[in-house]
Amino acid sequence: MSNQSKKSRINRRDFLKAGAGAAAAFTALGNGSAEIMPPHVLGANDRVRVGIIGLHDRGYDHIRHFGVLKNVEIAALCDVDEPILNQRLGDVEKMGLPKPKAYGDVRKLLDDKTIDAVSIATPNHWHSLMGIWACQAGKDAYVEKPCSHNLWEGRQLVRASKRYDRIVQHGTQIRSSVAIRHAMQKLHEGFLGEVYLARGLCFKWRNTIGHAPPSPVPPGLDYNLWQGPAPEHVFTKNRFLYNWHWFWWYGNGDLGNQGIHQVDAARWGLGLKFPNKVSAMGGHFMFDDDQQTPNTLNCVYEYYIPNAKPKMLEFEVRHWITNHEAGIGTPLMGTPLPKHPPRQVSVATFLPPSGSPSTVGDIFYGSKGLMAMGDEDDDIYRTYMGEEQEPGPTEHAGGNHFANFIDCVRSRRSDELNAPIEEGYISAGLVHLANASYRVGRTLHFDPVTEEVIGDDEASLLLRDGDRGYRPPFVVPEVV
Repeated sequence: MSNQSKKSRINRRDFLKAGAGAAAAFTALGNGSAEIMPPHVLGANDRVRVGIIGLHDRGYDHIRHFGVLKNVEIAALCDVDEPILNQRLGDVEKMGLPKPKAYGDVRKLLDDKTIDAVSIATPNHWHSLMGIWACQAGKDAYVEKPCSHNLWEGRQLVRASKRYDRIVQHGTQIRSSVAIRHAMQKLHEGFLGEVYLARGLCFKWRNTIGHAPPSPVPPGLDYNLWQGPAPEHVFTKNRFLYNWHWFWWYGNGDLGNQGIHQVDAARWGLGLKFPNKVSAMGGHFMFDDDQQTPNTLNCVYEYYIPNAKPKMLEFEVRHWITNHEAGIGTPLMGTPLPKHPPRQVSVATFLPPSGSPSTVGDIFYGSKGLMAMGDEDDDIYRTYMGEEQEPGPTEHAGGNHFANFIDCVRSRRSDELNAPIEEGYISAGLVHLANASYRVGRTLHFDPVTEEVIGDDEASLLLRDGDRGYRPPFVVPEVV
C-alpha cells in the first residue's frame, strides 16, 4: 500500500454518509428549483450563446477559441475568483466582442435560459458535477479533460447526456486533428500490420512546488465555491491555481492532467475500451514538498480479446531529466529523416538536439513498423517501416475542436462529435484505474462489461471517491 493510502484509510461508513444525498439527486440549481429546463432549439443560422466557466489559463484559451467562431457569442463568463473574472471581461472587450454577463456562481449562470451551451474549464473535481447540472439545465457542454474526478461520476455524466439529450464534448482536442485522425484510420486499416502495443509518454518538466503553509484566502475569491464537492480545507497557495493538480481531493496527477490526452490517443489507436488488468507503480521522487500525487509513474493495461491475441497499453509519467523517444519532443517531428538511414543504425542517431525537456506523445508498435505522434499541439505523425525503420507516410495538419462542438450543437448530431463524452469517460477511467492501482499498491482486475473492479473493495471505493466523498450541497447525483 502506498504511503498516501496508509495516511488516509478509507472509511466506508463515512464515505456513504458523505454521499447520502446523491440518490436525491438532481441537485437544485441556483434558483432553488429542481426543475429540468427544456432546451433552446437552435436554427441552422442562429447564434449559439456560450457561457464559459473557469477563467484561468485554460479558460482563457476557451475564450479565444469561441471568440473567433462564426455565429457564436460569448454570452457569459463565470469564475469564483472575482479579480480573474473582471480581467477576462476586459479581455473579451479587447477582442472587440460584446461584454458578457458576469457570474460568480455557476448555478446562477445555469439558471440563465438565454444561454445555449457551457464550456467548463474548472479544476477536475468540478467537471462531472457541472456537466450534469448543465445537462439538467437543458444546455450542451464542452467539458475539459479529464471529464471526471473518479470513475463513478464520469458514468453519471454519460448517463445525464443521454437522459437529457445533450451534446457533450470531451476536451481531448487531439481527436479533432486532421493528421491524427488519418493516422488512426491507418492503424485501424492495418497499415502497421498487427498492432500489439501502444505506448503513451508524459515526460514533462515539473519542478518542485515546495511547501506552503495555511494563509488567508485571497481577496475576491469565494473559496467555499472553489472547494465545491471536495472536503473543506484551510487555504494554502499550493492547493490553488495550477498546483491543485497534485492533490488527490482536486486533481489526478500528471496522468490525469497532461497524460489523459496521450492515454486517450493510445486507446483510440488500439481500438479498445476498458482493460481487463491494470497495474501502476511509481512514487513522488526527488523533491520534498507538498505534492501528494506521483511525479514518476509506470502504468500497464492488459486487454484480453476473445479469439485473438492480447494487447497491451503502457503509459509512463516522468517529471525531470529524460530522453526523447521515436523523435517525439525533438525537431524531428517536423524535420524529415535521411531518406535511407544506414542499416543497423537507430532512428535516434539522427535526432537533432532539442531545446525542449519534454517528450509528450504516443508510439504504436506493429508487425510491419511503428508510428510516432506528438502531443495535442503538434498535429503530426510519422511512420517507420520494417527492420530498417525506413521513413514512411507522415502528415502534419490540425483541426478545430471547439468548432466541431458548435457544429454538433447546431445539428444535434452527437454521433458527429470528434470526442463524445462516452469516449472521454473511458479514457478518464483508465487514468482513475491506474491511480487506484498505485494508491492501493497492487494490480487491479477489472470487468470491462460491468465496469467494476473484481474483488477489491478498497480500490472500488477510490473509484467512487471513497477517500473523499462529496460535500453537500455539491453532491454528484446518481443518474438513472
